[in-house]
Amino acid sequence: MHAENFTSETRFVLLGLSSHQNQCIVLFVVFLTMYLLTVLGNLLIIILLNIDAQLHTPMYFFLSHLAILDIAYVTSSVPQTIAHLLAGNGVLSSIGCILQGGTALSLGSTECLLLGVMAYDRYLAICSPLRYASAMNRKCQHLLAISCWIIGFLVSMFNVICIFRHSFCGPNLINHFFCELHFLLDLTCDDVKRTKDILNGLSAFVVLVPFSVILCSYSCILHSIFQMQSVARRYKVFSTCGSHLAVVIVFYGTIISIYIILQSHLSPDRNKKVAVMYLVVTPLLNPIIYTLRNKNIHRAVIKVLKRRNFEEKP
Repeated sequence: MHAENFTSETRFVLLGLSSHQNQCIVLFVVFLTMYLLTVLGNLLIIILLNIDAQLHTPMYFFLSHLAILDIAYVTSSVPQTIAHLLAGNGVLSSIGCILQGGTALSLGSTECLLLGVMAYDRYLAICSPLRYASAMNRKCQHLLAISCWIIGFLVSMFNVICIFRHSFCGPNLINHFFCELHFLLDLTCDDVKRTKDILNGLSAFVVLVPFSVILCSYSCILHSIFQMQSVARRYKVFSTCGSHLAVVIVFYGTIISIYIILQSHLSPDRNKKVAVMYLVVTPLLNPIIYTLRNKNIHRAVIKVLKRRNFEEKP
């Protein structure tokens, strides 16, 4: 069944996170709660960044794109996982598997690239403040953000084409809770060694190139910080970059561990736990990290609350 005669009649069965009913109920409640908190937290950031004119800066422009990404990222997989936990089984058509896995891969690749862009933005703001406004103008912001989305989509499409040109004639069981495209290669009846090498190389490129940009940017930022004489200014720079660095460590730590370092050594159960980290936990942590440490967002929240209280007074 090659790409030209591949039909939607093929079904893939997801084994999920647990086969025990009581555990499924607990996981259903946990995943539903985390999903709702993730959507609400990121929506709050998007609303605040749009209504407060003081937050209309490049850093917060990219942060709004990150919040949109996180909402879309969890929505691409978590609602389906919740439905499967409730139903007690996880069956997806080939089209559903392509849509779920392709969307998740596209958004995950976009987030990798966007975090690299955000690090470059912080590098320009701290290390080249005099040319920051011209280097990161409105046109450049939109160009960088759109490029991340387009490249992420192209990476996903390339993976889909490479995977679904193979024949699927063996078992259709996937030991995962969502349809991650790379796991489908284990279900083919063709020689997939070359395809795996190509896709692994592409994954390494998408993950390691922006990660290298992040490392270089923060190396320059640290060098600039150590040259600062003012303790207050050092603290301000640390507080500005700390939130982004925390998000990078959590997201890239899990992504690199599963796709670059330990891909062939993780057991299926460990693999699923790592996937929960970058698919569910990280999008939930992002708004928490940025709101807890960001004084500008604190001021925006207070401003909105004061305005609302003023409007409610007779």
